[in-house]
Amino acid sequence: MPRRVLQGTVVSDKNNKTVIVSVERRVMHPVYKKFIRRSKRYAAHDEGNVHKIGDTVFIRECAPISKSKRWEVVSEDAAAGN
Repeated sequence: MPRRVLQGTVVSDKNNKTVIVSVERRVMHPVYKKFIRRSKRYAAHDEGNVHKIGDTVFIRECAPISKSKRWEVVSEDAAAGN
């Protein structure tokens, strides 16, 4: 089964080798049939500490790295190949 790849924005880079990525998706409201935005924050592994707040990054599922990290940041060319 292929690993999921999500695109989001870095909202925090304070932890060592970790970035917090906010991923936004659009879903239709069940009653009003209007599209609303839902967001979720993921802790992703950033080995080189190269990404800063405001960067748009791709994250990919991986094996658990710590209690909260199950995602890793991938480069744009690697994400385009998936």
